[in-house]
Formats: sequence, structure tokens, C-alpha cells
Amino acid sequence: MNPSELRSTLALAGIFGLRMLGLFLLLPVFSVYARGLPGGEHALWVGLTLGIFNIVQACLYIPLGRLSDRIGRKPVVFWGLSLFVAGALICAARDDLIWIAIGRGVMGAGAISAAISAWVADLTREQVRTRAMALVGGSIALSFALSLVIAAPIYRMIGMGGIFIILAILGVLAMGVTYFVLPNNKPELKAAQASLKEVFLRPELMRLNAGVFVLHATQVAMFLVVPRLLVQAGLPLSSHWEIYLPVVLLSFCLMAPVLIMGEKKQKLRNVLLIAIILLFIAECAFTQAGSVMAIAVGLLIYFVGFNLLEALQPSLVSRFAKESKGTALGVYNTTQSIGLFSGAVIGGWLMDSHGQLSVFVMGAVLLLCWLIIAWSMQDLPAKVVDASAAKA
Repeated sequence: MNPSELRSTLALAGIFGLRMLGLFLLLPVFSVYARGLPGGEHALWVGLTLGIFNIVQACLYIPLGRLSDRIGRKPVVFWGLSLFVAGALICAARDDLIWIAIGRGVMGAGAISAAISAWVADLTREQVRTRAMALVGGSIALSFALSLVIAAPIYRMIGMGGIFIILAILGVLAMGVTYFVLPNNKPELKAAQASLKEVFLRPELMRLNAGVFVLHATQVAMFLVVPRLLVQAGLPLSSHWEIYLPVVLLSFCLMAPVLIMGEKKQKLRNVLLIAIILLFIAECAFTQAGSVMAIAVGLLIYFVGFNLLEALQPSLVSRFAKESKGTALGVYNTTQSIGLFSGAVIGGWLMDSHGQLSVFVMGAVLLLCWLIIAWSMQDLPAKVVDASAAKA
């Protein structure tokens, strides 16, 4: 990437990672904090307070993604971040589960992931777009790993209100980056925007949407069980970050050469299939894992495949929907949120009714179905050299 592309991509990856940190940072500590609040003794209310962030996002990804195609990315991202800040301040202001749920809903209403991904596609050439998407996708994994390390210490020092204040401050900084650092990206009025129906029913986009549903449904279901496996193997919950953090960082080192080689050789379809196979192998490995080392190896295999797909799939969506990237990525991110919700519900039901290993069996079956669907993917669109796309 040239300096302009790298600067813009890192800025957008930081904004994307901030939003995901707003989701992940609460996961390790919120259930403990909520016990002291009115209604916190009910797991359903606690779950809804956490989950409303994703539910609201799922409803708004498509409208805001489509809006970004019409009026430009910057205003959608800027005002989405302002909602993120407002919601964080609402959460910080009241020690009340209902008000925290309202604040989380307001935070989720700034559903800008589709607009950010489309903006990355706008500002990068096709030759480097997958690498740019890898940086943005990597911000998700890093946010997850970072939250596991810092959530408990921060909570002990400044409490839950302090965590929300930190998120609000970071949101304001992200608004400044959006306004002053990132270039304006005006919509191309001459380009005919595809209808929502056309975008939704385009075969290659349907394959990618099915893929992101499976990817995130199996991810959230897997993490219902993996922490329990680590505890059963003798690793206390407070030490789980010692496995997650190095595994995530090492997975980036292993996936980067595969991604770069696939892009240079124009074999991204093969890389996508390999990544799905890696996830399938990891799910199968978890069914037999009985030690901390075996679980760590399974996690490493999983995160290499996961990070490859997090980089590849949004890049491919932007290439299959050049005239309506925001709309297509809105559909894609909506399917992602539905996958997260479905994986949690189905995974929890399977654990209660058939035991924890059934979750991995379900994941392996879904991944095998995805592999069959992805196998028939057509050749990818030829890359177009467009230097104007990389201008600041």
C-alpha cells in the first residue's frame, strides 16, 4: 500500500476496532457487575442488555450502508460515532440495568461497520484491498484479545462507569480522526445504484453472506464451550488471556504470508477454501482436546482460518458489488449479526440438551455445508488498476 492507503486504512481499522472494543470490553466483567444492580439477578435481562447492541446494529446496517452510498461515507461514520459516544455517556451516568440497556442500544444505533468497510474499498486499489481488509478484520481479533487482558484490571480500578467514560473519550477521538484525517469521499452520482433486491439475490454475494453467517455463528457457539474446556484442563479463568493473546498474535504471523501469496497469484478462491477447511479441522480437534496445549493448537488453527476469512470476505463483497458497496456490506454485516445471535442461542440450547461437545459437531457440519457452497464460487472479478481510488 502507498502512504495514503496505509494511513486511511489504519485510521479506519482503529475506528472499527474501537466499536468492537465497545462490545468485547464488557464481556469478561459485565455479568459480575450486573449482579449488584436491580434486575441483575435475572440472566435474561443481563443477556438482553449485552445483546441489544447487536440487535439494533442488525436493524440499521442496511439502511446506513445504503445511505453511505448516496451521501458519502464520512457523514454516516461521523454521526454514527456521535451515537456511540452518546450511548456510552448514558451508560456511564446511571447504575441501572434499564438505562445501561438504553445506552447500549444507542451505541448500537451507530451501525457504521458497513460504511467503514465500503470506505476502505473506496480508498484502496484492488491490488491491495484484501490486505487493507485484513488490517480492518485484524482489529476485531485484537480488540477481542485486548479486552480479555485489560477488562478486569480496568474494572477494578475505575469501575464500569469508568469503562464507559473511556469508550466515550475514544469515540470522540475517533470522530476527530474521521473529520480531520480521513479524506472526503463523495458518492458517484453518475453510477446507477443497484436495488436492494438485486444486491441481496446476486449469487456470489449470497455465498459470501451465507459464509459470514456460518463463520460468526460457529465462532460465538465455540466460545461458549472453549473457556469451559480450558478450566476443565486445569487453566483458571483469570489466566485464559495467556492462551488467547499469543494465539491471536501468532495467527496473524501465519496468515499474512498465505494472504499475500494468494493475492499475488490471484488465487484468493483457493485461500478462502483453505481457510474454511482450517476451521473445520479446528472444530474436529476440539472434540478430542483434553489438555491446555491441545486446546491452544486448536485455537491457533481456528484463528488462522478465521483471520483469513475476516480479511477475504469483505474484500470480495466490495469487488462483487462495485456500484453499491455500502448496500452490499450492509447486508453482509446484518447477516453477520444474525449469525452471532443464532450461534449463541443454538449453541446454548445444544449445550443444555446434548452436551458441550455437540456444539463442535454442529460447527463442523455447518462448515462442511459452507465448504460445499463456496466450492462452486465463480472466478473472481479481474482486478482493475485505478490509481484514483488510492488518492487521499
